[in-house]
Amino acid sequence: MQGRTAAPAASNNHLQPRADTSHPQQSHPDAAAASGTNSAGELTLPNGDLYSGTLSGGVPEGTGRYVWSGSGCVYEGGWRRGMRHGNGRTVWPSGAVYEGEYSAGFMDGEGTHLAAGSPSSSSSYRGQWKLDRKHGLGLQAHANGDVYQGSWVQGQMEGQGRYTWADGNSYVGTMRSGLMSGKGVLTWSAGDSFQGNWVAGVAHGYGLYTWDGGGCYLGTWSRGLKDGKGTFYPERRRVPAARLDDLRKRGVLPDVSFGTGADTEPAEADASLSRRNSGLGRPPVKKRASLQRRRSIGAAIGVAVGVVTGGPAGPEKTLKCEDTAGSLSQILEREYAQGVLISEVVLDKSLPDSPSAKKPRLRRSRKVKDAKRPGETIIKGHRSYDLMLCLQLGIRYTVGRITPIQEREVRASDFGPKANFWMNFPKNGSPLTPSHRALDFKWKDYCPMVFRNLREMFKIDTADYMISISGSDALRELSSPGKSGSIFLLSQDDQFMIKTLRKSEVQVLLRMLPYYYSHVHTYENTLVTKFFGLHRVRPSSGQKFRFVVMGNMFCTELRIHRRFDLKGSSLGRSTEKIKIDENTTLKDLDLNYSFYLEPSWRDALLK
Repeated sequence: MQGRTAAPAASNNHLQPRADTSHPQQSHPDAAAASGTNSAGELTLPNGDLYSGTLSGGVPEGTGRYVWSGSGCVYEGGWRRGMRHGNGRTVWPSGAVYEGEYSAGFMDGEGTHLAAGSPSSSSSYRGQWKLDRKHGLGLQAHANGDVYQGSWVQGQMEGQGRYTWADGNSYVGTMRSGLMSGKGVLTWSAGDSFQGNWVAGVAHGYGLYTWDGGGCYLGTWSRGLKDGKGTFYPERRRVPAARLDDLRKRGVLPDVSFGTGADTEPAEADASLSRRNSGLGRPPVKKRASLQRRRSIGAAIGVAVGVVTGGPAGPEKTLKCEDTAGSLSQILEREYAQGVLISEVVLDKSLPDSPSAKKPRLRRSRKVKDAKRPGETIIKGHRSYDLMLCLQLGIRYTVGRITPIQEREVRASDFGPKANFWMNFPKNGSPLTPSHRALDFKWKDYCPMVFRNLREMFKIDTADYMISISGSDALRELSSPGKSGSIFLLSQDDQFMIKTLRKSEVQVLLRMLPYYYSHVHTYENTLVTKFFGLHRVRPSSGQKFRFVVMGNMFCTELRIHRRFDLKGSSLGRSTEKIKIDENTTLKDLDLNYSFYLEPSWRDALLK
């Protein structure tokens, strides 16, 4: 008879069985004759494995002990038809132990796995298993003190659960692929909390950030940064309970009353035992802030409650919350763009006896308040009005067309002058385009898949991109900032700059685009100009306009004291203006500063 056994691999991380189908050598020939009846005996396989216990028909049946000669693993427990079945215990040479239920040779049912090491310093899992993987409800305790209790699917944390870090931070909510995803509440040991929506371990969507001392911010986040409009409530002002109840009933905010435990039925989820320190077990990876943003983060550290570095002991706060809970006494409507405060509007009188309660007033960030917004708003009758309408309509169409296409890696065919599409936009509309107020025009979009991926790499939200450039607000035209004769347009929120190009410049950009894409992919904190799109407009009664959409480096919450246009040349590179202010553009020979950086920043910059 062929003895069927399932031998676990000699690792406490991977518990997949290795089937051994070699014929065992019976040390008691009489056992073979006892077909259909159980009898005690021993089996020695040619590879040296040894079984001792009850047999039926020459194969293990009942209870017995199996020793793998190669790995030294030992199993003691129930057997059925030559496979581990029922309750049993497996011990690995490393010291790892599993004790619980088996079915058809696999860990299946309730069981406990204790990793190698002393009981006080090793990780353990107690809960449900299926086909050697954690599946169902279970409790994972990590060696570093972190604990997860909740739902598992095929070895991964997924569904409802509670993750508690050793330092006291905790998350209760939905997980996907071992990361906070869906609705959930993250509470820091210091007392701050965020309840809202998560994607891949960062806040993304609507949420409520509450400070320990009181006060909160209710608004939207995008990839961990506040983005869009929201409401700030100071320490002695609260979000109306009716509003919170309504948001929870509509599923916008999580129900903070839910929890996890043995008496709940969390949804199921995916993760392997070899990843016991991944996902939420390893707190969200601390991403290095770009060099452009690091100065603002460093300057705000004294008052920023939401920016916290995350080490292995706890989660990283990826939410930027600039004000401490009691720094203001007014309810404010705030608007952010990728974490940058754009404006504040006083919504409510703060306290009856407060001097600031006399009348509502508009408050803007220092960036907006201290400096006049550059450029001239393009209104009807402006020389660039029709061009602006064409740009806005074309970009809205381009982004809307490419967004539904499934994400993929770029190919060689996505680059070059032939990687484009064009579309006619008649004034009265067509089956594919809407009617509009501009002249008839033809629209051409270069390398759409490449620029879509670049926007993703630069963490530009698609909806924000369209609203910023193609929303209800007009663009602003800058008055000839350079010698090239190009037209420069700015979005109203200052995030994006649009520059017209000559045909030769478009050809250069297309030639260098594969190398540019590779550079951005390699250096996520690159300081080179950020390109988001390359397009062409041809009005029915006018010349062609080629233009590129770029990131505006002056979109920052920092006050800019000096501006420099550096080209790496000394020929004619000085400013002749006698009066120099913060709006003067200085040149190479005017740069007489020495810059002192934190060593790690300097190394990153040089790299």
